[in-house]
Amino acid sequence: MGSRVSIAELIRGYYAAYERKDRDAIETLLTADFTFSSPLDKRIRRVAYFRRCWPNCQKIRAFHIEKLIAEGDDAFALYELEPNVGPRFRNAEFFRMKGNMISEVQVYFGSRVGTVGVDE
Repeated sequence: MGSRVSIAELIRGYYAAYERKDRDAIETLLTADFTFSSPLDKRIRRVAYFRRCWPNCQKIRAFHIEKLIAEGDDAFALYELEPNVGPRFRNAEFFRMKGNMISEVQVYFGSRVGTVGVDE
């Protein structure tokens, strides 16, 4: 039995796979029963995730993690996403782990970086 990988290492590996467009790497990080949720996706399973979400890696230049908070087998990451084209934006993601793998991701969409609020 292998040693436990830290949640921070798993999450950083997840984002790095997107930056490198490395599907093999991300496949090794996700459980067979992995689910993904966002405002556009309600608990889609692994196959649908790779069909619907993974192609977006082609549009991503980099993830800049601002905060990564882990407790037990759960974690939240706040990041700034740098796309290949267009303005940067911030999202938050909730991760749930099973052993050394990611079993669930829930994405919460944020706003473009540097935008002025409506009331300002």
